Amino acid sequence: MNSFAMKKVAVILFDCFETLDVFGSVEIVGRLPEYFEIDYYSLEGGIKTSTQGVRIATKKTDSITGRIDVLLIPGGKGTRREVENDELIRVIARLSEQAEYTLTICTGSALLAKTNLLDGKTATSNKRAFDWVVSTNKEVHWKRKARWTVDEKYYTSSGISAGMDMTLGFVSDLLGLDTANRIAQEMEYEWNNDPENDLFEF
Repeated sequence: MNSFAMKKVAVILFDCFETLDVFGSVEIVGRLPEYFEIDYYSLEGGIKTSTQGVRIATKKTDSITGRIDVLLIPGGKGTRREVENDELIRVIARLSEQAEYTLTICTGSALLAKTNLLDGKTATSNKRAFDWVVSTNKEVHWKRKARWTVDEKYYTSSGISAGMDMTLGFVSDLLGLDTANRIAQEMEYEWNNDPENDLFEF
């Protein structure tokens, strides 16, 4: 994998993001510092606080220069508010159009759906909030029974811990199954590597 170019990962944050949405995926790509460089961004910059009270320092999205390779959008209670934040949706649209890959966890797919970039594409989301997510954009082919989905460059996952399965799948797609299995083993994590195997239906 020596030809694999370093990829810049931009994590978009807002208040009341879901902690594991972010740090489950960051735990995985953060174990590959030779391949992924991670930064955290928000519209205003400064401290953003998760629903569980975790505080993260972020940079302003308008400070992003150059290409973002991987855009990571978490979910959480804050998405109910941010889905109406036109400025944030415009920024997500711009960054996602530029990115090589866009990954969403949980209700983060609602934010991406509002950009219309998922129109006509298959996506999923948290089953406990599924009907609300669907209501944000009915032009998306929402898939209720899925641990995660991949459609072109868009990866979307079901609720919370599904983001870890999806991100391991993403790593497998880019760097090979052996690499993804090694990371899961290092984490002592039982990876559900079948995107169709969704055990959490509502």
